[in-house]
Amino acid sequence: MIAENLAAVRARVDAAAQRVGRDPREITLVGVTKDVGVEAAREAVTLGLADLGENRVQELKKKQEALSDLDVRWHMIGTLQRNKVSQVVAGVVLIHSVDSVSLGEVVGRRTHAKAATQDVLLEVNAGDEATKHGVPPADVLDTAKELLDVDGLRLCGLMTIAPQGDPSAARRAFRALRELRDAIRERAPDVTELSMGMTEDFELAIEEGATIVRIGTAIFSTRAPQPGAKASRSGK
Repeated sequence: MIAENLAAVRARVDAAAQRVGRDPREITLVGVTKDVGVEAAREAVTLGLADLGENRVQELKKKQEALSDLDVRWHMIGTLQRNKVSQVVAGVVLIHSVDSVSLGEVVGRRTHAKAATQDVLLEVNAGDEATKHGVPPADVLDTAKELLDVDGLRLCGLMTIAPQGDPSAARRAFRALRELRDAIRERAPDVTELSMGMTEDFELAIEEGATIVRIGTAIFSTRAPQPGAKASRSGK
């Protein structure tokens, strides 16, 4: 089932990119392994899914150990508590969920202590929803400017979770994130990444410029939703 699901997702990624004249190779597909067993994650990697993302530090460490024989690019996509930063930095290719300057400074200090540099994304509440984490859109440019000066940290782009169940609102959020990224790039050209789009809305995200999509249900579920079906809000 995972093989069929993964092939279907890749076909949808390719089609969405081609609709807007983009090269599908510009887009990184991250398989979200929240609530997914180790063997299912292993199967996906053996099928060529190189990037996996976890929401929780404990599960991240567990799966990293269990799949240490495979070449996996790990992403931390969930809320990161300051007391767990040391367990993550220099062990993942990208932290998607830096939502404040203070958290970025902790990540930078912990990474600098390991003589490394950690790539991160600034999490943005692009839909301005009270229940979501992330920096308000009005504060993004100032926050990004500060993060760009943090030692041990490399700001690579922005991340958001769009409003669910409303394609028009999702598209507006994705477009707003792209515009914020473009504004940052005027001063920092290397800030290129846009992590946006999950099972419910990744095609819209790609049409609006996503460079990373985070997909769990459509890959790992035994009843993967069809295009337009509603997915869980938890990074899947």
